[in-house]
Amino acid sequence: KGGFTGGDEYQKHFLPRDYLATYYSFDGSPSPEAEMLKFNLECLHKTFGPGGLQGDTLIDIGSGPTIYQVLAACDSFQDITLSDFTDRNREELEKWLKKEPGAYDWTPAVKFACELEGNSGRWEEKEEKLRAAVKRVLKCDVHLGNPLAPAVLPLADCVLTLLAMECACCSLDAYRAALCNLASLLKPGGHLVTTVTLRLPSYMVGKREFSCVALEKEEVEQAVLDAGFDIEQLLHSPQSYSVTNAANNGVCFIVARKKPGP
Repeated sequence: KGGFTGGDEYQKHFLPRDYLATYYSFDGSPSPEAEMLKFNLECLHKTFGPGGLQGDTLIDIGSGPTIYQVLAACDSFQDITLSDFTDRNREELEKWLKKEPGAYDWTPAVKFACELEGNSGRWEEKEEKLRAAVKRVLKCDVHLGNPLAPAVLPLADCVLTLLAMECACCSLDAYRAALCNLASLLKPGGHLVTTVTLRLPSYMVGKREFSCVALEKEEVEQAVLDAGFDIEQLLHSPQSYSVTNAANNGVCFIVARKKPGP
């Protein structure tokens, strides 16, 4: 207790395996967590699938220890950057990318993503395609003008951030500023794709509680517009996690296009 859980707490106390066990045990049994994962995979399939967004470069901000969020995009983008604030999460990503012993098994999620594409049998091929598309795993901090500093990347065609910004920001003002920082990573005309959990004051990882900024759908929408985007798609789902400290928070999935600058 005693204030917002910031970067130091994440670095010291956020345990990837506790997080994965709680939110990504995708074993086929019904649970709010499995439904949330399905919702995100379905939204991402529609966004990046045939006729959807495509380009050369995609940056995923706040990847955590997860790879499911870029499964749909690896067919449309040849150069994908994963990023996270904590060392442990980046190590977990590298483990999976390098097929190291003890890497987290994403097979059920990959199979579901392939089912959405109409071919659940190609899940191994999908994993290899994703591993080939991910070119780097970087540290990120959304509060920096360049969230990937000290790395400097060419402006991207797409920035993706799922279920991360509300955990990194202690206030609506901080969230609004962080969205502007993400916008700086994008080409004019590039796209921001984001899922935000609404009205979420905190969430549990193992026995440890981590703070969030509790956002309303209208606040998220306005923040995206004010960061220089046109919203092309906004989906609201009443889906909630079972282990969060809020009822009926719901989630908001947004696809937005960066306006051409001066």
